[in-house]
Amino acid sequence: MFRRRASGAKQAAAATEVRPGRHRGPASAGAGPAAPGSPGAPSGAAGAHGGPGAAGAHGGPGGPGAAAALGAPGAAPPGVDVSGPHPARVWNYWLGGREFFAADRAAGDHLNREFPHLAEIARAERAFLVRAVRYLAGPARIRQFLDIGAGLPADGNTHEVAQRVAPETGIVYTDNDPVVLTHARALLASPMLASSAEGIVSYIDADLRNVTAVLSGSARTLDHGQPVALMLLGVLGHVDDYGAARSITSYLMDALPAGSYLAIADGVAGNEQVAGAQDRYNQHAPVPYHLRRPDQIASFFDGLDLVEPGVVPCPQWKPDARSAHEPSPEPPAYCAVARKP
Repeated sequence: MFRRRASGAKQAAAATEVRPGRHRGPASAGAGPAAPGSPGAPSGAAGAHGGPGAAGAHGGPGGPGAAAALGAPGAAPPGVDVSGPHPARVWNYWLGGREFFAADRAAGDHLNREFPHLAEIARAERAFLVRAVRYLAGPARIRQFLDIGAGLPADGNTHEVAQRVAPETGIVYTDNDPVVLTHARALLASPMLASSAEGIVSYIDADLRNVTAVLSGSARTLDHGQPVALMLLGVLGHVDDYGAARSITSYLMDALPAGSYLAIADGVAGNEQVAGAQDRYNQHAPVPYHLRRPDQIASFFDGLDLVEPGVVPCPQWKPDARSAHEPSPEPPAYCAVARKP
């Protein structure tokens, strides 16, 4: 997901549940303190499983036709300015989605020339998400998903993959970018992306660092007494302090019952060239994204039972038959899935 710096005063969590044929408005709920060990004010994010918060700095205003989505019918949701780029829509463009506009495409192309590893991370994480959710809803028999930092719906969303396997699955998406939430609510109300009749899909407004808001908001849709799959893709890199990122992850998993799963994917500094590009990007990004070492990503799973093949580059985690023999370049992201004993 993409991440955007949130105001420290933003302490409410708003939820929207989407079932086929109906769209309910937001309901507020109080938010508690930030996770132990994390910075005091929520500043986690909002976006599309990790992403370039600086997209607006590189893309110019949209020209004629900027108000019409590229590759998708319809116009922008009411009240959303699409004359300039937005990070989540840039990420959506990189993922082959439809919810982007002329300015977003221009910014995405510019960023891809300057920092090509960002789009590579986005695509690697999305491909892993599809395979991980397919495994979790299938052999692992998980029927509840909490996807934090969900960003804008694109092809291969968590609820689409899970509900193809088990239509009764419930999914809660979490983000804290108002533009993302406006887009998402409009999209999820459409028949193309709506929940299955047997399941439910909900979007809540909450920051990753405010774990109390995340847990209380998701509990309106999910039963925390039953196993939940916690999805943290492209999210933890936006928490600059490594210890705080571990604390947040542990706090969330501690609140979920035995039999729950944790899925993480995040960018890694595979070589000096990538590390240097990321450092240059972070100098101007509103919300920097911090690449970590593979062993640091592995530490997020301490105390959990890793699912084979363990912590590996994203293309190596249970690859599809068609991609198993494709040449693997320098891996932009590492990932894993683990079960809480």
